[in-house]
Amino acid sequence: MTNPNQIPSYQGSMLMIVAPSGAGKSSLVDALLKDDPGLKLSLSTTTRAPRPGEVDGKNYRFVSKEEFIRERDQNLFLEWAEVHGHFYGTSKPWIESQMEAGSDVMLEIDWQGAQQIRQLIPSVQWIFIFPPSIAALEERLRKRGQDDEATIQRRLAAAHVELQHAHEADFIVVNDSFEQALMDLQHILASSRLRSGPSMARNPALLKRLGV
Repeated sequence: MTNPNQIPSYQGSMLMIVAPSGAGKSSLVDALLKDDPGLKLSLSTTTRAPRPGEVDGKNYRFVSKEEFIRERDQNLFLEWAEVHGHFYGTSKPWIESQMEAGSDVMLEIDWQGAQQIRQLIPSVQWIFIFPPSIAALEERLRKRGQDDEATIQRRLAAAHVELQHAHEADFIVVNDSFEQALMDLQHILASSRLRSGPSMARNPALLKRLGV
């Protein structure tokens, strides 16, 4: 039976970035997006309130709980989860529209969301960002100055759980040197664009000439 959430093959590719908090995921993604206008970052929908400095439509799409549930019931999310009393979800219509137009889509997501999307889109490329060590991860969390001690310990405990799922990813990038990690991500993105599904979808005229 066909899965109603299944996304067909489009011109664009999809990549998922998974990493423990403090591994440098957001900085790497920002640099990758700045360097490649053909790559679009999926904007998560959430019911939590904006944090200081966050902008609706830039950092997240902020909605009420009632609106989120309505969209969830209309099958408008590729994946969704409830975390600490708030809902988070990935927009299915937005993803489809971007990929259909030929853009490559990147998702910053946790390992549970990545598992859900992998079931719906087997061709998705899953990238796991490693810190060089747990000690380095803890140091980065403390230097950010955003969390109290209890939150830091909770994030470190979550990191141990997340790292146990790294073997499910297609690629591992170690963020020890930022420049090298960014180069590794650029290479992964380039290779994803050459995969048969997206490549054939982008070149219908060539396929016709070749009789494929």
